Amino acid sequence: MSDLFSKEKVQSSKNASAPLAERVRPKNLNEFVGQDHLTKPDKPLRLMLENGEIASMIFWGPPGVGKTTLARLVAQYVQAEYHQLNAVAAGVKDVRKVIARAEKNLKFTGKRTILFIDEIHRFNKAQQDALLHSVEEGIVTLIGATTENPSFEVISPLLSRCQVYVMDSLNKDALNSILDHALAADPILSKRKIEIADREFLMLLSGGDARKLLNGLENAIRLTKPAGDGSVIITKQNIEEAFQRKFTLYDKEGEQHFDIISAFIKSMRGSDPDAAVYWMARMLDGGEDPKFIARRMIVLASEDIGNADPYALTLAASCFTAIDYIGMPEARIVLAQTAVYLASCPKSNASYRAIEDAWNDVRNLPNLPVPLHIRNAPTKLMDELGYGKEYKYAHDFPGHFTEQQFLPDNLKKKLYYKPTELGREKDIRERLNRWWKNKQR
Repeated sequence: MSDLFSKEKVQSSKNASAPLAERVRPKNLNEFVGQDHLTKPDKPLRLMLENGEIASMIFWGPPGVGKTTLARLVAQYVQAEYHQLNAVAAGVKDVRKVIARAEKNLKFTGKRTILFIDEIHRFNKAQQDALLHSVEEGIVTLIGATTENPSFEVISPLLSRCQVYVMDSLNKDALNSILDHALAADPILSKRKIEIADREFLMLLSGGDARKLLNGLENAIRLTKPAGDGSVIITKQNIEEAFQRKFTLYDKEGEQHFDIISAFIKSMRGSDPDAAVYWMARMLDGGEDPKFIARRMIVLASEDIGNADPYALTLAASCFTAIDYIGMPEARIVLAQTAVYLASCPKSNASYRAIEDAWNDVRNLPNLPVPLHIRNAPTKLMDELGYGKEYKYAHDFPGHFTEQQFLPDNLKKKLYYKPTELGREKDIRERLNRWWKNKQR
């Protein structure tokens, strides 16, 4: 395959003003580091390209893991015309302009067009709708890049037309390979003797992000005074200054990630608002996605608070919406408000236990029949068979309650939901107790 970007890459690498990450960007798929589950021989993306096929796709992963580079290499491999838009700056007009050009390409030359949209999660519904027809008809092959879960951020009709590939944070081996390549292959750095005294620290601060790694290296070199022979030794202090921050031990993909989110959840569950905001601050300072934190609070609002304070779920859901509107750093205030409220709420896991218990019965006692009296009877035959017979309409009875059976016969005495005596659930418990006394269960 011809290298459609070779000229562009050579020019970029010779441009001393271009960032290091751009100067050493891989020129072909064999130079690409990371995402072995997609790009190595016999893996999905490699096989698709080798078969000469290309489908619309979405790359989902954290920053600096190769989403843009891989999109360019895909276009190069299939010899497609490549257009790149950033969802922050582009609009429907820009999308339609690319589609119009793609239609001409397809009609007059048969050449395919790849439209790469960076941060596609920032496109609104109308902007995403504008892509549907051209993607479905194959006028353009869409490659979207997102750091957000596409299930939440990409409209369903568009998502169903794309293959989602999950891209992982780069591990230590991948980062070391990228670092070695930059020092050896970059036309500027390769001419200098550069020693990094604490590689481990540089990689920790990069957080699995190759772009951050290379930018940090380049800044550290600028901040390091050369020795008499022109050599450079980059110290831990140089790296700290290059990143303009002290290191917070928080690896979004590693043990710290799981330990700290666990501490955060357990602090709210344990009704300690002070600990909750502390662990939240640790996560945010370490670069955690605010939406990840908000989603975990939505789960906690149902799992650990439930009907003891039903408003908790409303607040948690509103928190997710609010932080999407305003972003960081202000989003931290909304997150903190929600976290301290959830931590301060009365707690109940009765709803969680109810669904788990019911789920267990559904799996162990599958396909229990619905009692005849609560079945629907849309046909004459069903009516004759007794479907819906003797059903009691609850609103026709005192208290809008009837003693009829709703569970299958094998489970008619089962109690899944056992409300606590805390918060609003106390009222629910008292009300259900009055009803339960009248039921023959």
